[in-house]
Amino acid sequence: MKNRLFDKNETQFYKNVFTLALPIALQSLVTVGVNMLDTIMVGSLPGNALFSTNLANSFISIYHILCMGLGMGASVLVSRYYGMKESGEDAEKAERALKQTVCLMLRLTLLLAAFFAATTALIPDIIMSMYTDEADVIALGTSYFNWSVPTYFFLGVSLTTTIALRSVRQVKLPFLVSIGAFFINLGANYTFIFGKFGAPRMEVAGAALGTLIARIFEASMIVGYLLFVDKKIGFRIKHMLMETRSIIGEYIRISIPVLISDGILAIGNNTVTMVIGNLGPVIGSANSITGPTQQLSTVVVQGVCQAGAIVTGQTLGTGQKEKTMKQGFLFFGLGIGLGLLSALFILLVKGPVIAFYTGVEAEAKLIADDLMIAISLIIVFQATNSIMTKGVLRGGGDTRMLMLADNIFLWTIAIPLGYLAGYVFHLPAFWIYILLKSDQIVKTFWAFLRLRSGKWIKKITTGK
Repeated sequence: MKNRLFDKNETQFYKNVFTLALPIALQSLVTVGVNMLDTIMVGSLPGNALFSTNLANSFISIYHILCMGLGMGASVLVSRYYGMKESGEDAEKAERALKQTVCLMLRLTLLLAAFFAATTALIPDIIMSMYTDEADVIALGTSYFNWSVPTYFFLGVSLTTTIALRSVRQVKLPFLVSIGAFFINLGANYTFIFGKFGAPRMEVAGAALGTLIARIFEASMIVGYLLFVDKKIGFRIKHMLMETRSIIGEYIRISIPVLISDGILAIGNNTVTMVIGNLGPVIGSANSITGPTQQLSTVVVQGVCQAGAIVTGQTLGTGQKEKTMKQGFLFFGLGIGLGLLSALFILLVKGPVIAFYTGVEAEAKLIADDLMIAISLIIVFQATNSIMTKGVLRGGGDTRMLMLADNIFLWTIAIPLGYLAGYVFHLPAFWIYILLKSDQIVKTFWAFLRLRSGKWIKKITTGK
């Protein structure tokens, strides 16, 4: 296949990708900025405040990733149906299928939120005990959970709705809303963590309350736009009651494997946290320090990843398979390039970032430095295979095979090696992290072979 970069067609391709990716990346940057400021604020508190909130958020991240799975699964269908609608191919059926997909997505999101809210409200101490046996850490985490229960509903609907809007190239509004949420979260956290402006000093619980206030604002703006303003999807409150049986088979075939794949990702991430968390508060605090930096280094990757799914889905919606294949190889090259830039970024900023954490002991900072180096090595592979698996291949409808690959590589390679490294051989944190993430390396090579085969391009119907 001829692959000359930067001819007229490829220049237009990169322009289209980054027109979608940059607002998504900037929104992710704002979110990571909030997380980093939260971590720094909580990290200035005495004791195990930082460690406990990181563990509590590890459980909440399972829900977050599952919602991403629901949203990205729906995005595969939304972008394909939107491409069909715009090209005039069964436009009326495509428009109805578009609304049905969003309806199913929102219903499942609310059910998932109810489950996580009930679990968090009923057994917060049991959840925390899965991550650590330190009594004071469990108590602090339980306090954080008590204020996080309503957050699930607002986080879920705003996150999945944002992904659906992005799938029809509505990327500016979510970015603007995230800026507003940034300042609200920052102000609320400062007020309630430290007890400013006459508010009670809530410390760890104050961080959870500040997040809840920001999520309420975010959900009100994003969902309000979908229901009352947006015309590309045209979804309104009445459509929550619409018939969806005609599309449910296609939704399950495409979207549910995405949910399972991202659920496996959540389990994998939490396994890393559990392994490291049970090695003691010092290593746990070191791992907490690295999280925001890792997220910050991949904001552009996340944007390109979602742009990959959207561009692939819409191109296939117009029936251009050969063009889709060529775009797939271009995305693979982008993944390698962005992964190398992410690695360089981590190595450049790790020193100043670690120095910010004044409340963390010196040993934890040394371990955090080792973990940053390990992350910089893994991030090259993680960036490349994320763009391919969560973007291009998923956009092609290859969700079932991706689900199988995620399962196989995680449970037969990464988790066994990570467990042996931490609990049997007692290796340094650097090698524990590398081995816990070894599936990222293997998946990169697998994704290239899958891309080259062309078998990832699947036919999607609009129902009856």
